[in-house]
Amino acid sequence: MVWRRLGALLLLPVRLLGLAAKAVACALLPAKLRDLAGDSVLITGGGRGIGRFLAKEFARRGARKIVLWGRTEKCLKETTEEIQSMGTECHYFICDVGNREEVYRQAKAVREKVGDITILVNNAAVVHGRSLMNSDDDALLKSQHINTLGQFWTTKAFLPRMLELQKGHIVCLNSILALSAIPGAIDYCTSKASSFAFMESLTLGLLDCPGVNTTTVLPFHTSTEMFQGMRIRFPTLFPPLKPEVVARKTVEAVQQNQAFLLLPWTMHILVILKSILPQAALEEIHKFSGSYTCMNTFKGRT
Repeated sequence: MVWRRLGALLLLPVRLLGLAAKAVACALLPAKLRDLAGDSVLITGGGRGIGRFLAKEFARRGARKIVLWGRTEKCLKETTEEIQSMGTECHYFICDVGNREEVYRQAKAVREKVGDITILVNNAAVVHGRSLMNSDDDALLKSQHINTLGQFWTTKAFLPRMLELQKGHIVCLNSILALSAIPGAIDYCTSKASSFAFMESLTLGLLDCPGVNTTTVLPFHTSTEMFQGMRIRFPTLFPPLKPEVVARKTVEAVQQNQAFLLLPWTMHILVILKSILPQAALEEIHKFSGSYTCMNTFKGRT
């Protein structure tokens, strides 16, 4: 027993080097793109913002069917008509993902009307944009229900069939704020951090499930209505991402079966700095970059 443990310990560096070499090879060699022709894609929050661009990007890349979920019928209808004009079958359902019973009921309706969903994109999110003491309790609950718990309900609704088919993909549109929080958005940062942990756990839990994969996207500030009014101190150095770019990169990550994607790539530097710098240094970086006060001018979606 002792010799076996000693042998395993000695082999550990070799295995780590092998895994590192494999990771480098995967990063450098062009990955084979998944063909979306046989996929039916469901996008929560699909009526506007990044969700609308995701629907268009999946349709452009050949997805067979698109299903949109959201709370505003006008936006859903407009996006559905736009996707249909591209020649792709598209349906919409009114659904508040923060409502568990509604999610399960509409998931059943989707299966009956459209068929099996093979790509689930959890994109729906809200932000209250206040400090803790200035936040309304109901608004805080709403953020957690939609941004975090909604993923529990949608995944529980569609993952079992994906496992049966041995074909499926769970996608989460998260935020870099899940890894590096800011003042003034305590509801959003908390919910996105929980959402990230959910996806990390889910990704590891599916390692032995053939054909079912996950992708978590963590973008920097994106120029959508949801964060209207948010101001970065150096917009030239750190310009907000365009929603169409986030959508394109997300679909590419799905096709390449990429588990985690940070946008832009410079966000990796932020994550590294946060892991090695003391809190006092991080506080100075927040103040210098303007992230400490960026939510002071926040207006949000009107």
